[in-house]
Amino acid sequence: MIEPLVIADLPTHFADLPFEAFRDGVDIHHVKQGSPAVALLRYAPGARVPRHRHTGLETILVLEGSQSDERGTYPKGTLILNPEGSAHTVWSETGCVVLIQWERPIEMVE
Repeated sequence: MIEPLVIADLPTHFADLPFEAFRDGVDIHHVKQGSPAVALLRYAPGARVPRHRHTGLETILVLEGSQSDERGTYPKGTLILNPEGSAHTVWSETGCVVLIQWERPIEMVE
C-alpha cells in the first residue's frame, strides 16, 4: 500500500525546513521530486524568477506574503494555475513562501 505524505501545520514550520539556493534570492525545499514535483519556494523581498514558459501545468498556493507576475499580485491564500504553454516573470516585492507543484520543468525564455 502506498502511504500519503502528510506535513502537519506546514505554515508554522517554514524556518525549520532545510532550504537550498534555487535562483538569485529564491530558495527551495523539495517536498517531492519527480513528476509531478512539489516544493516550497521562499522568495526574499525583491527576488524574481526570469521569464519562463510552462511545459506542463504549474499549481501555486501562496502560503505567506505575496507573489506577483504580469497579471497581478497574489496575496496569502491565493491559488494560481499556470497552464501548459503559458509564460510569465515572477517576483515578490515583500517576500513570500509558496507551495508549488509542476508536471514538467520550465523552459527559460530570458
